[in-house]
Amino acid sequence: MFDDNVKADIYNRLVKWGLSTDVADMLDGIIVLIYLMLLVLVINLIFRWGVIRGVHWVVSRTKVEWDNILFDDKVLKRLCGIITPMVINLMLPLAISALNIGSEWIVSALHKGVEIYVVVAFALFINTLFKALFAIMVHRPAWQGKPLDGLLQIVQVIIALVATILIIAILIERSPAGLLTGLGASAAVISFIFKDTLMGLVAGVQLSANNMLKVGDWIEMPSRGIDGMVEEVSLTTIKVRSWNNTIQTIAPYLLVSEPFYNWQAMRDTGGRRVKRSINIDMTSVRLMGESDVEALKGDEAIKVPMSQISTTTEEGAAVTNLDLYMRVINRYIDTHPRVNHTMIAMVRQLQPNEWGLPIELYFFTKDVNWVPHEHLQAEVISYIIALAPHFGIKLYQAPSGQDFKR
Repeated sequence: MFDDNVKADIYNRLVKWGLSTDVADMLDGIIVLIYLMLLVLVINLIFRWGVIRGVHWVVSRTKVEWDNILFDDKVLKRLCGIITPMVINLMLPLAISALNIGSEWIVSALHKGVEIYVVVAFALFINTLFKALFAIMVHRPAWQGKPLDGLLQIVQVIIALVATILIIAILIERSPAGLLTGLGASAAVISFIFKDTLMGLVAGVQLSANNMLKVGDWIEMPSRGIDGMVEEVSLTTIKVRSWNNTIQTIAPYLLVSEPFYNWQAMRDTGGRRVKRSINIDMTSVRLMGESDVEALKGDEAIKVPMSQISTTTEEGAAVTNLDLYMRVINRYIDTHPRVNHTMIAMVRQLQPNEWGLPIELYFFTKDVNWVPHEHLQAEVISYIIALAPHFGIKLYQAPSGQDFKR
């Protein structure tokens, strides 16, 4: 750092002041170290000022939004933070030489410390970079509602694991590959300690890759009492807000290993199923004569005009009151404005049993939200129950106390 004339001048001044040459050498080393520290500081400031300002100038002139997130202050500061340890690592031999450090363990400790500093700086930069990338993905329509928090946590765990292995390898002066080989013997213990984390890691990848679950989905898991909207998907837990506004938590790997219902597909298709049945008293089923049909045509309570209903079978034979009743219900559903007519809609008979002859209504409502769906379902069921006596149909139900008093 200094030429011979300067050192001779320093030496003569120190001797004149009564100081030894060892002190002069130490002071020379300290001065060199101060110069190196100032040089590192200046380089760091130049990069922070120049890089951040330059990138901001370029980003401000683009029309896209993603670069504002990718090149924000946090990412650029972490990027500039890599420069400092790299410069220190390059200048470390000069500093050691200037300070005349003869102890090998001190020199080794300094080298290891700087190398660990470099690894930590790179890990922090990569972690911040991935946070910015995932922030960009959140704004993409294709990734809306996906479990990105869980995926980000998986990436962060991998970054931390790699950084930890590299730091341990630096401390024990072994190759990272050799260290991984040595860790293989203790893999069982490690997997037991981090069982939930590892299982959550694998489950998170499966849930995301197979698009099984995302934030905002309505899921139901009867075996675990889970029923509500997914609010958060992380590495170790999935938070579900139930319909009573309580928060339920479940481990991600349970959604992979056990069956659950995801009702989001129903919402996406725009139709929510109604599947209800009523029991018909089979003793009330009879053939309909022409006078009976004419009476029905004049019944104003029947919303569907009987002129639109076939009153004979395909062979031209007379029909039963149950046939006409089912045809009127089917026509009523087919013309209802709040029923999704692009999906299947039918009225069918099920297997007779001790409770009578079940008539099942199967159709889909246009509004998939819970309250409108229940309202339409109740409206249709109430109508067909009230309509039954007009066709001479009796509905079957278990006898009550009032029935035995008659």
